[in-house]
Amino acid sequence: MTKLQTFDLTPFYRSAIGVDRLFDRIVNQIDHASQHNYPPYNIVETGENTYEVQIAVAGFAQGEVEITVKDGELIITGEKTSNLPEGHVYRHQGISARKFIRTFSLGDHVEVKDAESRDGILTVKLERIVPESAKPKAIAINYVS
Repeated sequence: MTKLQTFDLTPFYRSAIGVDRLFDRIVNQIDHASQHNYPPYNIVETGENTYEVQIAVAGFAQGEVEITVKDGELIITGEKTSNLPEGHVYRHQGISARKFIRTFSLGDHVEVKDAESRDGILTVKLERIVPESAKPKAIAINYVS
């Protein structure tokens, strides 16, 4: 059990509206991440509103890794489909290429902009694009006499 599960979130619920799903997602992400550490990954902030998720995908060929965005989550899956040529047998297989699913919760207005795989690293580029309607705005006060 993670420490977050034993932490009382009641004070947050009293002063925030609609965050119950957010807290549930955070707890689920922590639980899932603590159970799975393959493949290794980095999350890099590349600018004020830009990020990269870098995942080690050495051994996976084109078409064996898939990226999906669904319900505010970035889901990256990988599954090897190719086998060794006939007559070849592994005597030792130290390069892991097992099936995986990596899920990342995306913040509001975060969009996937690009993805590329180079030198065994899959890089997914993300950007937070806040629409004008969601940006803070000053409200004029009309003084009447």
